Amino acid sequence: MPKIKTCRAAAKRFKKTGSGKYKFRKSHASHILTKKSTKRKRSLRLDQMVDKDNMQEVRRLLPNG
Repeated sequence: MPKIKTCRAAAKRFKKTGSGKYKFRKSHASHILTKKSTKRKRSLRLDQMVDKDNMQEVRRLLPNG
């Protein structure tokens, strides 16, 4: 049986935390920032956690952690 390959695109976007959850960066924070409010830009700086509805999909893309 061949090895299960990790989706490299997902591996670059998600990091596993110590408790087994996955964190990721929000999008839309790199350019065209003048029209975005300060509050919105501040929230885009924070890392987000994958919610339980999408956790199964992320685990399928990253079988080896």
